[in-house]
Amino acid sequence: MSDSRKPVFLVFGAGAGIGGNVAARFAAGGYHAVLARRSDEEGLQRLVAQIEKAGGSASGALVDASEDGSIEELVERTERDIGPIDTALYNLGAQIGNRALLDTPHRTFELGWRLGCFGLFRLSHALFPYMVERARVGRHGTLLVTSATAAVRGNAGQHSHAAAMGGRRMLCQTLNAEFGPQGVHIAHIVVDGSVNAPDTLGKLLGDKFEAYKALKGNEGVVEPVDVAETYWNLAQQPRNCWTHEIDIRPWTDVPWWNDNPPSATNTSLRSPKQVQGSQED
Repeated sequence: MSDSRKPVFLVFGAGAGIGGNVAARFAAGGYHAVLARRSDEEGLQRLVAQIEKAGGSASGALVDASEDGSIEELVERTERDIGPIDTALYNLGAQIGNRALLDTPHRTFELGWRLGCFGLFRLSHALFPYMVERARVGRHGTLLVTSATAAVRGNAGQHSHAAAMGGRRMLCQTLNAEFGPQGVHIAHIVVDGSVNAPDTLGKLLGDKFEAYKALKGNEGVVEPVDVAETYWNLAQQPRNCWTHEIDIRPWTDVPWWNDNPPSATNTSLRSPKQVQGSQED
Protein backbone atom coordinates (compact mmCIF):
# COMPACT_ATOMS: atom_id res chain seq x y z
CA MET A 1 0.00 0.00 0.00
CA SER A 2 1.25 3.49 -0.83
CA ASP A 3 1.82 6.36 1.52
CA SER A 4 -1.67 7.91 1.81
CA ARG A 5 -0.16 11.35 1.21
CA LYS A 6 1.12 10.37 -2.23
CA PRO A 7 -0.85 10.82 -5.45
CA VAL A 8 -1.12 7.63 -7.50
CA PHE A 9 0.20 7.02 -11.00
CA LEU A 10 -1.19 3.98 -12.86
CA VAL A 11 0.34 2.62 -16.06
CA PHE A 12 -0.95 -0.12 -18.33
CA GLY A 13 1.92 -1.43 -20.44
CA ALA A 14 4.74 -1.15 -17.90
CA GLY A 15 7.62 -2.63 -19.86
CA ALA A 16 11.29 -1.71 -19.68
CA GLY A 17 10.77 1.05 -22.28
CA ILE A 18 8.41 4.01 -22.05
CA GLY A 19 6.00 2.54 -19.49
CA GLY A 20 8.58 1.61 -16.89
CA ASN A 21 10.58 4.80 -17.31
CA VAL A 22 7.54 7.04 -17.03
CA ALA A 23 6.53 5.18 -13.88
CA ALA A 24 10.01 5.76 -12.45
CA ARG A 25 9.80 9.48 -13.29
CA PHE A 26 6.46 9.87 -11.53
CA ALA A 27 7.73 7.92 -8.52
CA ALA A 28 10.73 10.26 -8.38
CA GLY A 29 8.27 13.16 -8.44
CA GLY A 30 6.46 11.94 -5.33
CA TYR A 31 3.82 9.57 -6.74
CA HIS A 32 3.13 5.97 -5.83
CA ALA A 33 3.47 4.12 -9.16
CA VAL A 34 1.23 1.15 -9.96
CA LEU A 35 2.76 -0.82 -12.82
CA ALA A 36 0.59 -3.23 -14.82
CA ARG A 37 1.73 -5.53 -17.58
CA ARG A 38 0.43 -8.71 -19.20
CA SER A 39 3.28 -11.11 -18.43
CA ASP A 40 6.82 -11.49 -17.07
CA GLU A 41 6.38 -11.33 -13.31
CA GLU A 42 10.15 -11.28 -12.85
CA GLY A 43 10.57 -8.28 -15.15
CA LEU A 44 7.70 -6.47 -13.43
CA GLN A 45 9.15 -6.97 -9.97
CA ARG A 46 12.55 -5.86 -11.23
CA LEU A 47 11.05 -2.52 -12.34
CA VAL A 48 9.30 -2.13 -8.98
CA ALA A 49 12.53 -2.91 -7.12
CA GLN A 50 14.46 -0.35 -9.20
CA ILE A 51 11.95 2.35 -8.30
CA GLU A 52 12.09 1.45 -4.61
CA LYS A 53 15.90 1.33 -4.64
CA ALA A 54 15.87 4.88 -5.99
CA GLY A 55 13.73 5.96 -3.03
CA GLY A 56 10.34 5.80 -4.75
CA SER A 57 7.12 3.98 -3.96
CA ALA A 58 5.71 1.38 -6.35
CA SER A 59 3.72 -1.81 -6.72
CA GLY A 60 3.01 -4.14 -9.64
CA ALA A 61 0.22 -6.28 -11.06
CA LEU A 62 -0.02 -8.76 -13.91
CA VAL A 63 -3.08 -7.82 -15.97
CA ASP A 64 -4.21 -9.17 -19.34
CA ALA A 65 -5.97 -6.09 -20.68
CA SER A 66 -7.69 -8.11 -23.40
CA GLU A 67 -9.73 -9.97 -20.76
CA ASP A 68 -13.14 -8.59 -19.84
CA GLY A 69 -13.14 -6.83 -16.48
CA SER A 70 -9.35 -6.89 -15.95
CA ILE A 71 -8.76 -3.16 -16.47
CA GLU A 72 -11.83 -2.24 -14.48
CA GLU A 73 -10.85 -4.49 -11.58
CA LEU A 74 -7.39 -2.94 -11.28
CA VAL A 75 -8.78 0.61 -11.36
CA GLU A 76 -11.30 -0.24 -8.62
CA ARG A 77 -8.70 -2.07 -6.52
CA THR A 78 -6.18 0.76 -6.84
CA GLU A 79 -8.73 3.39 -5.85
CA ARG A 80 -9.87 1.29 -2.90
CA ASP A 81 -6.61 -0.15 -1.57
CA ILE A 82 -3.89 2.29 -2.64
CA GLY A 83 -5.39 5.71 -3.25
CA PRO A 84 -6.96 8.09 -5.75
CA ILE A 85 -5.47 7.78 -9.24
CA ASP A 86 -4.18 11.23 -10.13
CA THR A 87 -2.55 10.28 -13.45
CA ALA A 88 -2.94 7.23 -15.67
CA LEU A 89 -0.91 6.17 -18.69
CA TYR A 90 -2.29 3.89 -21.38
CA ASN A 91 0.87 2.53 -22.97
CA LEU A 92 -0.28 -0.78 -24.42
CA GLY A 93 0.94 -1.46 -27.94
CA ALA A 94 -1.10 -3.01 -30.71
CA GLN A 95 1.66 -3.93 -33.17
CA ILE A 96 1.18 -7.39 -34.68
CA GLY A 97 3.93 -6.95 -37.28
CA ASN A 98 3.79 -6.33 -41.02
CA ARG A 99 1.02 -8.49 -42.47
CA ALA A 100 -0.59 -8.39 -45.87
CA LEU A 101 -4.38 -8.20 -45.79
CA LEU A 102 -4.87 -11.88 -46.68
CA ASP A 103 -2.30 -12.88 -44.04
CA THR A 104 -4.23 -11.08 -41.29
CA PRO A 105 -6.81 -13.37 -39.67
CA HIS A 106 -9.97 -11.77 -38.27
CA ARG A 107 -9.04 -12.62 -34.69
CA THR A 108 -5.56 -11.09 -35.12
CA PHE A 109 -6.99 -7.86 -36.48
CA GLU A 110 -9.49 -7.75 -33.63
CA LEU A 111 -6.79 -8.31 -31.00
CA GLY A 112 -4.98 -5.20 -32.25
CA TRP A 113 -8.20 -3.21 -31.87
CA ARG A 114 -8.92 -4.64 -28.41
CA LEU A 115 -5.49 -3.65 -27.11
CA GLY A 116 -5.06 -0.45 -29.08
CA CYS A 117 -8.48 1.14 -28.83
CA PHE A 118 -11.05 -0.79 -26.81
CA GLY A 119 -8.76 -1.07 -23.79
CA LEU A 120 -8.38 2.71 -23.68
CA PHE A 121 -12.16 3.07 -23.82
CA ARG A 122 -12.51 0.65 -20.91
CA LEU A 123 -9.89 2.46 -18.83
CA SER A 124 -11.61 5.80 -19.42
CA HIS A 125 -15.02 4.31 -18.65
CA ALA A 126 -13.77 2.96 -15.33
CA LEU A 127 -11.54 5.85 -14.26
CA PHE A 128 -13.15 9.09 -15.40
CA PRO A 129 -16.10 9.07 -12.94
CA TYR A 130 -13.54 9.17 -10.11
CA MET A 131 -11.54 11.94 -11.79
CA VAL A 132 -14.57 14.08 -12.62
CA GLU A 133 -15.81 13.90 -9.05
CA ARG A 134 -12.41 14.93 -7.67
CA ALA A 135 -12.00 17.72 -10.23
CA ARG A 136 -15.08 19.44 -8.79
CA VAL A 137 -13.33 20.07 -5.51
CA GLY A 138 -9.60 19.73 -6.12
CA ARG A 139 -6.79 18.75 -8.48
CA HIS A 140 -7.67 17.65 -11.98
CA GLY A 141 -6.86 14.15 -13.23
CA THR A 142 -4.72 13.34 -16.25
CA LEU A 143 -4.84 10.55 -18.81
CA LEU A 144 -1.68 10.15 -20.89
CA VAL A 145 -1.92 8.02 -24.02
CA THR A 146 1.11 6.72 -25.91
CA SER A 147 0.52 6.54 -29.64
CA ALA A 148 2.48 5.96 -32.83
CA THR A 149 3.00 7.14 -36.38
CA ALA A 150 0.27 4.70 -37.44
CA ALA A 151 -2.27 6.92 -35.67
CA VAL A 152 -1.82 9.54 -38.38
CA ARG A 153 -0.53 7.58 -41.37
CA GLY A 154 -1.44 4.07 -42.50
CA ASN A 155 1.26 2.11 -44.30
CA ALA A 156 1.08 -1.16 -46.22
CA GLY A 157 1.07 -4.18 -43.93
CA GLN A 158 -0.23 -2.17 -40.98
CA HIS A 159 -3.97 -2.78 -41.31
CA SER A 160 -4.58 -3.80 -37.70
CA HIS A 161 -2.08 -1.40 -36.15
CA ALA A 162 -3.20 1.63 -38.15
CA ALA A 163 -6.88 0.95 -37.51
CA ALA A 164 -6.23 0.52 -33.78
CA MET A 165 -4.01 3.59 -33.45
CA GLY A 166 -6.20 5.76 -35.66
CA GLY A 167 -9.14 4.78 -33.48
CA ARG A 168 -7.08 5.51 -30.38
CA ARG A 169 -6.35 9.02 -31.60
CA MET A 170 -9.99 9.76 -32.46
CA LEU A 171 -11.12 8.30 -29.14
CA CYS A 172 -8.73 10.67 -27.35
CA GLN A 173 -10.31 13.58 -29.22
CA THR A 174 -13.84 12.58 -28.25
CA LEU A 175 -12.79 12.02 -24.64
CA ASN A 176 -11.11 15.40 -24.60
CA ALA A 177 -14.22 17.09 -26.01
CA GLU A 178 -16.43 15.56 -23.31
CA PHE A 179 -14.17 15.47 -20.27
CA GLY A 180 -11.76 18.35 -20.76
CA PRO A 181 -14.45 20.83 -19.67
CA GLN A 182 -15.11 18.56 -16.66
CA GLY A 183 -11.52 18.84 -15.47
CA VAL A 184 -9.83 15.76 -16.95
CA HIS A 185 -6.69 16.39 -18.99
CA ILE A 186 -6.30 13.96 -21.93
CA ALA A 187 -2.93 14.05 -23.73
CA HIS A 188 -2.23 12.01 -26.87
CA ILE A 189 1.50 11.52 -27.49
CA VAL A 190 2.55 10.46 -31.01
CA VAL A 191 5.92 8.75 -30.73
CA ASP A 192 7.03 9.21 -34.34
CA GLY A 193 10.24 7.22 -34.24
CA SER A 194 12.03 4.13 -33.00
CA VAL A 195 12.21 3.66 -29.23
CA ASN A 196 15.16 2.09 -27.43
CA ALA A 197 12.90 -0.43 -25.70
CA PRO A 198 14.19 -3.98 -25.14
CA ASP A 199 10.69 -5.34 -24.49
CA THR A 200 9.29 -4.17 -27.83
CA LEU A 201 11.71 -3.11 -30.57
CA GLY A 202 14.41 -5.24 -28.99
CA LYS A 203 12.29 -8.38 -29.19
CA LEU A 204 11.16 -7.52 -32.71
CA LEU A 205 14.72 -7.11 -34.04
CA GLY A 206 16.42 -9.72 -31.87
CA ASP A 207 20.17 -9.92 -32.47
CA LYS A 208 19.89 -7.07 -34.99
CA PHE A 209 18.79 -4.58 -32.31
CA GLU A 210 22.22 -3.15 -31.50
CA ALA A 211 23.20 -2.92 -35.17
CA TYR A 212 19.96 -1.08 -35.91
CA LYS A 213 20.63 1.49 -33.18
CA ALA A 214 24.18 1.98 -34.44
CA LEU A 215 22.81 2.56 -37.93
CA LYS A 216 20.45 5.26 -36.61
CA GLY A 217 23.47 7.15 -35.28
CA ASN A 218 24.06 9.46 -32.33
CA GLU A 219 20.77 10.14 -30.51
CA GLY A 220 18.93 8.61 -33.46
CA VAL A 221 16.44 6.61 -31.37
CA VAL A 222 14.01 7.79 -28.71
CA GLU A 223 15.37 7.13 -25.22
CA PRO A 224 12.56 6.22 -22.79
CA VAL A 225 14.23 7.95 -19.85
CA ASP A 226 14.24 11.20 -21.83
CA VAL A 227 10.73 10.91 -23.24
CA ALA A 228 9.50 10.33 -19.68
CA GLU A 229 10.24 13.99 -18.97
CA THR A 230 7.70 15.01 -21.62
CA TYR A 231 5.06 12.79 -20.02
CA TRP A 232 5.84 14.26 -16.60
CA ASN A 233 5.60 17.83 -17.87
CA LEU A 234 2.27 17.16 -19.60
CA ALA A 235 0.77 15.92 -16.35
CA GLN A 236 1.93 19.00 -14.47
CA GLN A 237 0.43 21.56 -16.86
CA PRO A 238 -2.04 24.02 -15.30
CA ARG A 239 -5.59 24.05 -16.62
CA ASN A 240 -5.12 27.29 -18.54
CA CYS A 241 -2.55 25.78 -20.96
CA TRP A 242 -3.26 22.08 -21.49
CA THR A 243 -1.66 20.23 -24.40
CA HIS A 244 -3.92 17.66 -26.05
CA GLU A 245 -1.57 16.28 -28.72
CA ILE A 246 2.18 16.31 -29.11
CA ASP A 247 4.62 14.41 -31.32
CA ILE A 248 8.12 13.20 -30.46
CA ARG A 249 10.91 12.00 -32.73
CA PRO A 250 14.73 11.93 -32.88
CA TRP A 251 16.35 14.97 -34.42
CA THR A 252 17.58 12.94 -37.40
CA ASP A 253 14.13 11.60 -38.38
CA VAL A 254 11.90 13.15 -41.01
CA PRO A 255 8.43 13.94 -39.55
CA TRP A 256 5.55 11.68 -40.58
CA TRP A 257 3.82 14.46 -42.50
CA ASN A 258 6.92 15.11 -44.61
CA ASP A 259 8.02 11.58 -45.40
CA ASN A 260 10.58 11.13 -48.19
CA PRO A 261 10.82 14.82 -49.18
CA PRO A 262 12.92 15.94 -52.14
CA SER A 263 16.60 16.00 -51.15
CA ALA A 264 16.85 19.70 -52.02
CA THR A 265 14.41 20.55 -49.23
CA ASN A 266 15.29 17.80 -46.74
CA THR A 267 17.42 19.67 -44.21
CA SER A 268 17.87 16.49 -42.17
CA LEU A 269 20.22 15.21 -44.88
CA ARG A 270 22.52 18.22 -44.57
CA SER A 271 24.83 19.40 -41.83
CA PRO A 272 23.91 22.40 -39.63
CA LYS A 273 26.64 24.37 -41.44
CA GLN A 274 25.10 23.59 -44.83
CA VAL A 275 21.63 24.51 -43.58
CA GLN A 276 22.91 27.79 -42.20
CA GLY A 277 24.59 28.58 -45.50
CA SER A 278 21.42 27.93 -47.47
CA GLN A 279 19.47 30.19 -45.14
CA GLU A 280 21.98 33.02 -45.55
CA ASP A 281 21.74 32.64 -49.33
